[in-house]
Amino acid sequence: MFKEFREFAMRGSVIDIAVGIIIGAAFGTIVSSMVSDIIMPPIGLLIGNVDFSNLFIVLQEGAKAAGPYVSIREAQAAGAVTINFGIFLNHCISFLIIAFSVFMLMRSVNRFKNEEPAPAADPATKECPSCLMAVPIKATKCGHCTSDIRSAQA
Repeated sequence: MFKEFREFAMRGSVIDIAVGIIIGAAFGTIVSSMVSDIIMPPIGLLIGNVDFSNLFIVLQEGAKAAGPYVSIREAQAAGAVTINFGIFLNHCISFLIIAFSVFMLMRSVNRFKNEEPAPAADPATKECPSCLMAVPIKATKCGHCTSDIRSAQA
């Protein structure tokens, strides 16, 4: 059983998948940072100095301290129950950026795959001018109507 597992794990496709997952996780971290640190601050500034990661709704005030709470950390430290829709919004934007990046990557990969079309093959048959049936390209007489194809095309 160990030998079979080792053969499975050492296949090229399994290793390729593992590398893809590792690079994808690293790419996700970079995109998350880009969204929360580069994209969202200017958007928040444009709509009135709002920090999206700090947008939340208090469902129930905490037992340790009553609201209002300035930040999610303060609310969580007080034991409040919150819906953190700002963080969710950041994650949605991160997902859209990652999905678009993967789409663009796959689009360029597919473009390289399909760039060189296969050369067109010479036709293997021709049409008999008398009966319009397909006959081999080297035929001199039609096998269907016995017409002389050579004299009809000359």
